[in-house]
Amino acid sequence: MNPQTILLYDGSFDGFLCCVFIVYDQKTPDPIIRKEYQNDHQLFAVTEQVISEKDKAYRVWKGFRDKTTAVEQNNFFRAFLSEIKGVENTLLRYMQKIFTNAEKKGIDYSDKDILKISQVAKMVGREKHRMEAFVRFQRTKDNIYTAVVNPDFNVLPLIIHHFRDRYADQKWLIYDTIRNYGIYYDLSTVELITFEDNRKPDLKTIKNSHNDQEIDFQKLWNTYYKNVNIKSRKNNKLHLQHIPKRYWKYLTEKNML
Repeated sequence: MNPQTILLYDGSFDGFLCCVFIVYDQKTPDPIIRKEYQNDHQLFAVTEQVISEKDKAYRVWKGFRDKTTAVEQNNFFRAFLSEIKGVENTLLRYMQKIFTNAEKKGIDYSDKDILKISQVAKMVGREKHRMEAFVRFQRTKDNIYTAVVNPDFNVLPLIIHHFRDRYADQKWLIYDTIRNYGIYYDLSTVELITFEDNRKPDLKTIKNSHNDQEIDFQKLWNTYYKNVNIKSRKNNKLHLQHIPKRYWKYLTEKNML
């Protein structure tokens, strides 16, 4: 009996694509792809560490792009960002089907892997839109508009364009406290950044480093929010449907009531 091969990667999209490259290059039968921290030292399995290499990742993605539509590529990437355990293996099976089929066909939702990818991509898309709607920046003493979030999925790569286009005239930082990295815009480019443990931003540290005008702006916004609400027409059920309670911690109008 041949031992099963487990490919471990660094969690990046390039790293995952390099795993796919290894599968084809080494003709690995029935591999399992996992993030490094998910390795559980399975018995009767061979573990291989895969190094991320941009040229290999590019070759795999180019081959996939040439045989798929923009919608399929978008769904594929969003499903990867879901970080759902085992999603890499669903994506691998999907890629293998795409590379095996000689003809370009439409999206077949009767295929269980394609259906799962589509469903997960929709979940990630909803979280993306919620982050775009509910992120609230707070201006710090160094004049950087800062926000902290802890989304269900790794959506920071998906919200870059929205915030870069909407807030092009100010420096801003959005930091994911679950995944411990952020996106920072310096008026020209957006880059991914990380902090040492003692410097990681959170709601408390941001509040303690407010710009002098920030509290005044928050009070002004809170006054506006209260005045535009009509108490007699308040519908808590509908309100919670549109703004789930787990997002309230981001909202200035909720934290100052």
